[in-house]
Amino acid sequence: MPTTRVTRTLAASPGDAWELLANPWQQVRWWPRVVRIEDVAEDRFTQVLGTARGKGIRADFRVLDRAQPRLLRWEQELPGTPFQRILAEAVTTVELAPADGDGTVVAIELRQRLQGWSRLVPFLFRRAARRQLRDALAALDEVLSPPI
Repeated sequence: MPTTRVTRTLAASPGDAWELLANPWQQVRWWPRVVRIEDVAEDRFTQVLGTARGKGIRADFRVLDRAQPRLLRWEQELPGTPFQRILAEAVTTVELAPADGDGTVVAIELRQRLQGWSRLVPFLFRRAARRQLRDALAALDEVLSPPI
């Protein structure tokens, strides 16, 4: 089961980071490939992901845990989607902690349980997840950084 975890210290306060992270509508600003957010409810949301061909792919998520201001966890709902062929489970966890001095340490973890042919190439999924999580943290840092 590929599990990828990436950590970065952001200049923003934990409260500011939480405010952005806990609002699914804001994922357009920082989560890679998200072009639109739909159907937001207290415990679920839908990402519309952009593809290289310019089409959108819907990805539905259920919020599993929300402990303000330190933990947010969501799971992708896979049955009946194109993702079901390669993933049996995909859970994203975001943890926040005050940094020494100022700022916030943000760790994002993506745990995937592969199925079908994808079980033969877990290293490809780890590499793609690492890139996705690094890009997410870089975008978060950019969105939350105070202007110079």
